[in-house]
Amino acid sequence: MKQVDIVILDFGSQYTQLIARRLREEGIYCEIVPYFEDIENIKSKSPKGIIFSGGPASVYEEGSYEVDKKIYNLGLPILGICYGMQRITVDFGGEVARSTKHEYGKAELYFRSGNSPLFADCHNGNIVWMSHGDRVEQLPEGFQSLAWTDNSPYAGIGNIEKSIYALQFHPEVKHSKEGYIMLRNFARNICGISHRWNMGDFKKEQIENIRKQVGDGKVLSALSGGVDSSVVTALLYEAIGNQLVPVFVDNGLLRAGEREAVEYSFKEVLKVPLIVVDAKERFLQALKGVTDPEQKRKIIGHTFIEVFEEEAKKHQGIKFLAQGTLYPDVIESVSVKGPSKTIKSHHNVGGLPDWMNFELVEPLRELFKDEVRLLGLELGLPENLVYRHPFPGPGLAIRIMGEVTAESLELLRKADSILLEEIKKAGYYKKLWQSFAVLLNVRSVGVQGDNRTYENAVAIRAIESTDGMTANFAHLPYELLENISRRIINEVNGINRVVYDISSKPPATIEWE
Repeated sequence: MKQVDIVILDFGSQYTQLIARRLREEGIYCEIVPYFEDIENIKSKSPKGIIFSGGPASVYEEGSYEVDKKIYNLGLPILGICYGMQRITVDFGGEVARSTKHEYGKAELYFRSGNSPLFADCHNGNIVWMSHGDRVEQLPEGFQSLAWTDNSPYAGIGNIEKSIYALQFHPEVKHSKEGYIMLRNFARNICGISHRWNMGDFKKEQIENIRKQVGDGKVLSALSGGVDSSVVTALLYEAIGNQLVPVFVDNGLLRAGEREAVEYSFKEVLKVPLIVVDAKERFLQALKGVTDPEQKRKIIGHTFIEVFEEEAKKHQGIKFLAQGTLYPDVIESVSVKGPSKTIKSHHNVGGLPDWMNFELVEPLRELFKDEVRLLGLELGLPENLVYRHPFPGPGLAIRIMGEVTAESLELLRKADSILLEEIKKAGYYKKLWQSFAVLLNVRSVGVQGDNRTYENAVAIRAIESTDGMTANFAHLPYELLENISRRIINEVNGINRVVYDISSKPPATIEWE
């Protein structure tokens, strides 16, 4: 089993994944497991330290999450965060009570006399992020106060002899200005982790794992052109060469130049023998007359399966199916709240038929999205592909309100292409999570030259997000919005009005359909 530098026990905090991300950014490999993980499984990972995450519960409530006390006998350094701090306090005989004043938001952190290795290189009075209703009232025997805020006399505590530390605040969130230093200090200074984990190491390790798993079998890979499927395909080809059967289906719902870009990246740059299936007419015919968004999705998914099935059956000896499962999917499936109700289906297919009785190959299941991008660069994928914005599986079909036709697709491609060109030119592309145009299929009156027009309107969407779960509309400069609007109206015949979507998620969704 792979050695893990630090194991993070998840007590249900919304920030647990951020702990792992911050540590990995520092070159420290860590994994998240539920708080009830078997001690033997933890020991088998050979960690150098353990972190208890925060959580929404109170330690004194009935049914609160408890850790197996054997974890304290492993002789490993432990860091508790928020609920994790309270759990440690109670387990060692201290007292936790409901705070007379809830503390949510920023606080100034001050250190007690004497330098703790946990706070090395941190500044007195630095800002940290609090989010708690309980607080430590009495320290357990052997523990001492290391830091305080105006409302938390025990904002940081430690048992130096046992190498057990705890923080009332959340060092993993960016609002805690020097929190990443504290997490790094725990790993480097207290756990003694000196090496740095990187994508080069990960690539070598996964290539070896893929070769062991696949043997002389063949692997089917559905390439959508998105980041995840592109990285999976490139990694598999480097590992097993022609044992990979990579298939790209052109469904006619792609953005301008997308098929050409995918073909160039894989056939010319990476020398991958990509199989391209032209199914544009088939998808358009299947969508004819359909206006309901959910029906569009089902038709596209079903048609893709049909095309994929026909192509797959042309190749003998396929035993494996490549899938771009990422670490957040894995974490959610074993969360402290139990398995999620809907496990993510294959991101290119949207539900696999019974005949696809393959063993899965999931080489990205230990990575976050930003790490997948780094791996893509390590594999030699072009930057424009690695950093492209997320694109929905049903493609432009759900960015066209109403029926999808060849004419509406052409209008939307032109408008979307201008939007992306201007966003990139202004230096905003990498600052945004997503940006795209939506064809409203709503006509409005306009004036162009001396003529009255009655043509289509488009909405443009630009959002900022870290994971797509929540999102805010981007405050783009008026000058940029004006350039986008002017160019679309002047250069795309059939569009005479551009509006900007200023709704956030929630309550709105990112896509319109």
